[in-house]
Amino acid sequence: MGAPRRRPTMYDVGREAGVSHQTVSRVINDSPNVAEETQRRVREAMERLDYRPSASARSLAARRTRVIGVVTFVGAFFGPMSTIQAMEAASRARGYTPYTVSLADLELDHARALLDDLLQRDVEGLVVVAPTDEQAGLVDSVLPGDLPVLALEARLPGRPLVASDNELGGALAAEHLVSLGHTRIGHVAGPADWAEARLRTVGLERVLAERGLEVVAKVDGDWSARAGHEAWPVLRDAGVTAVYAANDQMALGLLSAMCEDRLRVPEDVSVVGYDNTPESEWYYPSLTTVEQDFRGVGEVGIQQLVRLVEDRAVERELLVSPHLVIRRSTAAVPPTVVPEEIS
Repeated sequence: MGAPRRRPTMYDVGREAGVSHQTVSRVINDSPNVAEETQRRVREAMERLDYRPSASARSLAARRTRVIGVVTFVGAFFGPMSTIQAMEAASRARGYTPYTVSLADLELDHARALLDDLLQRDVEGLVVVAPTDEQAGLVDSVLPGDLPVLALEARLPGRPLVASDNELGGALAAEHLVSLGHTRIGHVAGPADWAEARLRTVGLERVLAERGLEVVAKVDGDWSARAGHEAWPVLRDAGVTAVYAANDQMALGLLSAMCEDRLRVPEDVSVVGYDNTPESEWYYPSLTTVEQDFRGVGEVGIQQLVRLVEDRAVERELLVSPHLVIRRSTAAVPPTVVPEEIS
């Protein structure tokens, strides 16, 4: 059974008629400031598409809705959810109402249907949080071209981006471990289809390459503590003295596996995580980690979207810098494993 046909929106009508959605709204509301030929094209497009104006569409020319749509594909992941909460608060502070739709774990057709429903609400702008390549592609395929859209921790062709500087975060982790004398560094990466995960790896590898080093063992994880736990045997067999995990949950799994091997952290192996989740301070030992400015990303994102809605210029890409939080899980490389050439 095929997916239900989605209802056309003002943006669809505008695209069909070759005009903006604002012009479609003026025609719907019988504005006298639209040329007769333009009115004719719009009404013919409405008829061809079987478009039926909603109540909010009829009032859009007379007033602004001040509604911002938020599309997110993330579930209970700490980082993205923290950013979304900050973004919603920033929206309200600026007099906008956020309307959030979660498409996490939905089948493709259901996700597309919910996205279509959101567009029917005549949102003035849209924030998209789509961290995987597939998710970003889905959203990009259905978005109206003239709707103000901001990509938040996502990559959408031609759309402005606000994100945490994940490449810098990976570099900070690498610089810290190298400064402690570690040359045999392992990596538990995030999923390969997440842009954030790839950039965290890029930052790590760039810093190591600048110092004539490389990652001695890399395992792709799925952000879970189980992934970190299962990665440890590969890293152990490679003889690592330090591990950089792309999030704190995978770092937790590493710590558990190392404990089972009767290894001491950081005396035998150092561990760096990413995100600075509230629990990371209470891991044993407390976790050195890269802290993202989730609130800053959310606030800057809304600031940029409001500028788009108000037809003001925006930066094509704004990155918010993270910083390193040093705790007890990292220390200088054990003297017994220092290579002769640097001892």
